Amino acid sequence: MKMGKTTSKRPEAAAKPAGRGVKGILPARLAQLNAGEPAATLTECLAVDFAALMRAAAPQVGDQGLALMQAQAAAGISRRMALAARILLDAAGPQALAGMQTHASDTVRGWACFMVGALPGVSVQERLALIRPLADDPHFGVREWAWIAVRPQLAAELETSVKRLRPWTKEPSERLRRFASESLRPRGVWCAHIAALKADPAIALPLLEPLRADAAVYVQDSVANWLNDASKDQPEWVRQVCRRWQAGKPAAATERICRRALRSIGE
Repeated sequence: MKMGKTTSKRPEAAAKPAGRGVKGILPARLAQLNAGEPAATLTECLAVDFAALMRAAAPQVGDQGLALMQAQAAAGISRRMALAARILLDAAGPQALAGMQTHASDTVRGWACFMVGALPGVSVQERLALIRPLADDPHFGVREWAWIAVRPQLAAELETSVKRLRPWTKEPSERLRRFASESLRPRGVWCAHIAALKADPAIALPLLEPLRADAAVYVQDSVANWLNDASKDQPEWVRQVCRRWQAGKPAAATERICRRALRSIGE
């Protein structure tokens, strides 16, 4: 999971976990996190006791839900995020989503991301509308959970998702533009691969082309990583795309994207 180090400066920056481990977090700070204070680093995100936070932020889940959450305390964080969402939906229903989306805790807003992903009978367009404020969240962690949470549903309706995400490539917010690329990377991070895009990455060109000269490094890195993912399975296709993008007088952003895209295979 690619997270930035702090939320106060350059929230779009790449992930850099804190130098100290989870065990180094002071008890008073851990109590704040478990009561709903936002995390400032990846280490703090990983330190949150989900059952304790759920007791504070969503007491309506009751003892049974809290016990279920506590029983999975040793599970991976992605699994616990998804479990928290299911517990919340089962106990409080979809109507609880609004409160979770605006909670002060980035972890709780992360649960909201997975609630959006778990909602049954929701179209791609509706799911994207629900995840949009979370994809544009000021906290680095929430933005990552946003695309991870809805990626399986987007991948299941790939052509529709590409079509619905294309307008996001023109959004003023670089966070939303990045989501358009990051959510459908062929391989991605902390997520299942998308076999259709590994076999035919050209399906996603309608998302990549508008971002080929994006001014934001945050977006450039995502596009470059998308192509680097694709190069693991379709190296010549990636070379051809980069040659085409670099023809003539490409923007500096395009040059940077292509250089990073080709880092695993060369030109």
